[in-house]
Parts: sequence; C-alpha cells; structure tokens
Amino acid sequence: MTIPYPSSQSMPPIPPVSPPSGSARPRLTFLGTGYLGATYAICFAELGYEVVGYDVDADKISRLAAGEVPFHEPGLPELLRRNLAAGRLRFTTDMGTVAEHGDVHFICVGTPQQADGLGADLTYVEQSVTDLARELRRKALIVGKSTVPVGTAEWVEQLVSRNADPALDVEVAWSPEFLQEGFAVEDVLRPNRIVVGVKSDWANAMLYAAHKGVFDLAATEDREVPVVVTDFATAELVKVAANAFLATKISFINAMAEVCEVAGGDVTQLARAIGYDPRIGNRFLQAGVGFGGGCLPKDIRAFQARAGELGAGEALRFLHEVDLINLRRRTRVLQLAAELLDRRVGPAGPDLFNTRIAVLGATFKPNSDDVRDAPALAVAAMLAKAGAEVHVYDPQGTDNARAVQPELAYAKSVNEAVERADLVCVLTEWADFRNADPAALGELVAARRVIDGRNCLDPALWTQAGWKYRGMGRP
Repeated sequence: MTIPYPSSQSMPPIPPVSPPSGSARPRLTFLGTGYLGATYAICFAELGYEVVGYDVDADKISRLAAGEVPFHEPGLPELLRRNLAAGRLRFTTDMGTVAEHGDVHFICVGTPQQADGLGADLTYVEQSVTDLARELRRKALIVGKSTVPVGTAEWVEQLVSRNADPALDVEVAWSPEFLQEGFAVEDVLRPNRIVVGVKSDWANAMLYAAHKGVFDLAATEDREVPVVVTDFATAELVKVAANAFLATKISFINAMAEVCEVAGGDVTQLARAIGYDPRIGNRFLQAGVGFGGGCLPKDIRAFQARAGELGAGEALRFLHEVDLINLRRRTRVLQLAAELLDRRVGPAGPDLFNTRIAVLGATFKPNSDDVRDAPALAVAAMLAKAGAEVHVYDPQGTDNARAVQPELAYAKSVNEAVERADLVCVLTEWADFRNADPAALGELVAARRVIDGRNCLDPALWTQAGWKYRGMGRP
C-alpha cells in the first residue's frame, strides 16, 4: 500500500513504538560507510537521531571521525562536522559498539558484480549481518539498504535466525536507497518516496519512527513524502527495476543517436520533440557516451542474472541490448577521433600514434569524484591504447582516476590539459567545461578539433570560434 504522509500536523497513521534501547527515538546504525552508508548516517544525525557508523576499514572510519568525507558530495562535509561536534554522530570499527547502540541497523555495504559472472557478490552483506547478529543482546530491526537480488531479505532472515539468540526476536526489513550522486543530501533529507518491505506491524512502526525526522521536515515545508509499504520481494525489486528503466531510457536515446548519425538527423532535437510527450518526459534523454558509475551497469547485469536463476530470464533479455548499446557509445568516440584526425581504422581499430588528445572529464557524472565504470575514463584508456598521448583533467576525480588508470597523464587545469592538443574530447558535463571559452582554448591547442561526448557544448559558439565540432548523434 502507499501512504502519503500529510504535511499537516495530523496524527500519523502508524501508532508509536518504544525503541528496545529505551531511548525516546530509535537509535540508528549504518553498517558500511561508503558513499551510501556515510551519507545516510550523516544526514540522519542532521535530522536529530543518535547515529553510529560502522566499517571494517579503519582508515575510512578515522577520516570520518576526524570530520573528513572520503568522497566528493556537495554539502556533506559541513553536515559531518556539525553533527560530530553536536555529539549525535560517531564512527567505529567495533561491532559490539554497534550492537549495543542500535535499535535499527541499516545494512549499507557494497554488492559488487561477481568476479566470475554477472550476479551480485553478497559477501559483504553476509559478513556484516552475521557479525552483527552474533553481537546483539536485545531485540533490534535489521534493515537492508544495499541493492541486492530479489530473495536476499529472506536469506538475511535465515542468517539472523542462525546467528542471533532466538529469544531476542530480531526482525528483518528492507528499504532500498535512491541516492543520486551530486544530490544525495537532498535525496536523504527530502526523498521523493520511501519504500519499506516488512513482515510485522512492529517492524513497520520502527521504520516509521526511524524516518519520522524526514516526515517532520516535510511537514514544516508543507510537503508530502509518499511511503510504499510492501513485501520483501517487491521492496528488493523496486531499486533494480528503477535502475533498469533508467538505463533503458538512456540507451534508447543513444540508439536513436546511432540512427541519427547515419540518417543525418539531430538527436538533441529529436529528444526535445519526443520529450514534450508527457508519457515519455524529457529527463535522461541526453544522448552521449552512455551511463556508468557504481550502480546502473552492475545492477542491470545482476538483475538479468537473478531473473535467469528464477526462470524469468526471457523477460529481461532486452537489458543485454541496453548494456551493449551503452558500451558501443564509448567505441563511437574512438571512431570520431579517427575521423577528425584523419587516421585509418584497421582490423585492430584506429591508429592514433603521435597524436595528443585532451580528455576533459574522468568521473561518470559531474559533481562527483566517482570513476567506477566511468565512460570518460574508459574512453581515455581506449584512446591511449590506440597510440594517442592522452592528458586528462577532472575537477574532482583525478586522484581516483589515477588509481584506476595510472598510465594516463593527468593535468591540473583545463588549460594544461588542452595545451598543444590535436583533439579535445569533452566526456563529462562539468560546468567548467560547458562554460569554457572556445576562443581562449583555441589559442592553446595545436588544432581546433572537439568531440562533444555529452552534447553539452554550444555547437554554434564553438564553430564560430574556428573549431571543427562533432557531437554524438548530431550532424
């Protein structure tokens, strides 16, 4: 069922519950302090909860405890320091501390793609749940937030039953996350929906109490927060289904870009025209080098793998093509580079030897330092493999990019990256790149050639400045 919690001061539809710890509000823990867990821990402390963040990585915990966010997310460092100072937020590597503190324990660990297959690796989920269950000394609610294959919540229940004292009556629930990197603080404090998979009224009431700070903030701002209360399987499927739909929409417009390139159309005008249809909408219809990051690519592959295990593989066969379209856009940049540089393409691909190429962008999206499966960094590596001397600049992702692709050269500024370049490739749509002065950059390069891998530049402006411009799916 869907419960739109009202913005007025009416009574909540769920009766109050007494947290097992005896505190007035549930005390929260977040197991795993990567991007997901750290963001939630910090933001829920900002909402007034007593929060403990846990991780096995001692260096990460030390940095967080010292007020340093180990990744880039706008607005988060200020919230971290404020809530550490207020005493509402602590970080630890001790599971005993976690078990003693929490009424509601959120599992936020990574679920990477398996090294030898498409499915999700649940090793970190198993370890964190097992270690926690063994330390619990009173009733608690364990809530999954990590993106997992459907059926995981039932498995977690089994882990808890095997490792926790049965007399404690520890319960399990699932509540997927919907964070967008670069907007994560807003997504936690002002979510567009909350989904909870529960089996008991007590678990439902505890999750309501754990989110009451979110609902109270919405009430003060005269907003509503839709809440979908459902079963385990549906709650697990919501996140992967949403990611599959989003990936499909992105790959659809990139498939249209492929058609436009051979037919002479302009995919940006095509996207604008179909986006006016309210059944389609204009969001995520920006053609380019495709999607990346730590979620969409591995999640759609894990979704396919799990559907196959359940006997529904045919239903998600289209996601294989979605994945292929996405990867093809990266090789398209290589082809455009060869065309602009007038290089032949042989059986092994283009020969870009003795060319200097500037790649602007390394992260998978702007306002992030995340380079996991980033198209920009993958293309930079492909250009280097083809023989080019590649110089990469990214406002936030350089350190992470260097750790993944150490053989590339990294610049400290846009100007340094493009100096003496035979070709400039804009592959992440940072504002610094969108707003760059093409005339000024033209004075630094060896030749005015640009590939707009995100269709984020003004073609007329760059062409007037003497650049040979090529976009993705544009004439």
